[in-house]
Amino acid sequence: MERKSPLFSVFIYISALLLAALILAPILWLFVMSISPAADLAAKPLRWWPQQMDFSRYRTLLSTVENSAGAAFLASLRNSIVVAGMATVAAIALAIPAGWAVSRTPSVSWSLSLVIATYMLPPVALAVPLYFALAHFGMLNNVFGLALVYLTILAPFTTWLMKSGFDSIPKEIEAAAMIDGAGLFQTLRIIMLPLAAPVISTSALFAFLLAWDEFFYALLFTSDQRAKTLTVAIADLAGGRVSDYGLIATAGVLAALPPVLIGLLTQRSLISGLTSGGVKG
Repeated sequence: MERKSPLFSVFIYISALLLAALILAPILWLFVMSISPAADLAAKPLRWWPQQMDFSRYRTLLSTVENSAGAAFLASLRNSIVVAGMATVAAIALAIPAGWAVSRTPSVSWSLSLVIATYMLPPVALAVPLYFALAHFGMLNNVFGLALVYLTILAPFTTWLMKSGFDSIPKEIEAAAMIDGAGLFQTLRIIMLPLAAPVISTSALFAFLLAWDEFFYALLFTSDQRAKTLTVAIADLAGGRVSDYGLIATAGVLAALPPVLIGLLTQRSLISGLTSGGVKG
């Protein structure tokens, strides 16, 4: 076996540390801002760590007092979870059969390419027709209407990921199952879905993150706390003449927690899904 030189190993570790620092530094600074008094954030020279930590903003945003900033923030948090969750579940439910069909029928792969080509259109070009469609069905400022809009974004992306996952599964496995008497739906449910579980988890995670971070359509199609999502709520915090940047940072920290927790819970499946198809036996 070829031995790696110590110098190369040191280079790898230093590169990994630098990459980790670049990724984690903005997150750490966001947290520092959230616990810094307003005077420290405006001080010159800038204080990299507060003299006295202030957690009052977390109490403000997590308050359940009616008509408070916390109640509005928690309502937006709930809306984001509901909208992103519904859109993700619907996208995966559509992507599994669609991705499998395209993977096993190359002659229709052009249809997936055509649908993915819609991503080349700027979102503003679709805003007006989507707005009129939602208005016609009475679904403006509605979590179900917003989830339906998100589904149009997520379904092509998740179908493309699922197709890549099914491509890495040998067709001979399906043929063997059908020879043993399994039907089409039995083969898909009993054989294919367990084998594609890592890709399904990866697709669901990326779909949830896309829906969680979406801002443009949420801004256009929502107007109050019945459907307003976190991204719009955080933008509202910065909308006044005098902005509390520490409060905005606190909202950012709290908004990042659900995706981070989901990512940690699905870490093993995520790594398996990202490496699926990299090595074939």
